[in-house]
Amino acid sequence: MKLSELSPAEGSVRSPYRKGRGAGSGNGKTGGRGHKGQLARSGGKTRIGFEGGQMPLARRVPKRGFINIFAKPLEIINLSSLNVFEDGETVTAESLLQKGVLNKCEFGYKVLGNGKVTKKVTVKANAFSKSAKEAIEAAGGKAEVM
Repeated sequence: MKLSELSPAEGSVRSPYRKGRGAGSGNGKTGGRGHKGQLARSGGKTRIGFEGGQMPLARRVPKRGFINIFAKPLEIINLSSLNVFEDGETVTAESLLQKGVLNKCEFGYKVLGNGKVTKKVTVKANAFSKSAKEAIEAAGGKAEVM
C-alpha cells in the first residue's frame, strides 16, 4: 500500500455545504440567516458580553476591593506533602518539581499547615504560615524564607 492509494472510509467524508447557491440547493436566497435583522447582515455580529444595548452584567454588578494586576501568585503546598522527602533533605522548589508535588512554580511557593510532617527536613520557601513554621520546627526541621 502506498500513500497515494489511501482513501477515507466510505461515507465518512461529506461534500461541503454550499450556502446561498440557489433555491434548488435547499439553502438558497437567505442562506439559513432568516429575513432581515442584525444577524442577517454581513458583519452583523456582536462582541462577547453584548446584551443588545442593555447595560451588560459585568458593568451592572458592584465591584469591591482591589486586584493587583502585578501580583505574583505563589503555589501552595501542605505539610503532609513534605513527607515524600527523606530525613535531612533540603526541600526547594526544584526538588518539589522533581518529586511531582508541584507541577509548576513560576513565582515560588508557600507552605501551609494542613496535615502533619513526620520528617526532619530543611524547607526553603518564599512564605510559611505560622502553624506550618511551628510544625516543621517541632519535627526537628528548619523553615527558611528565601
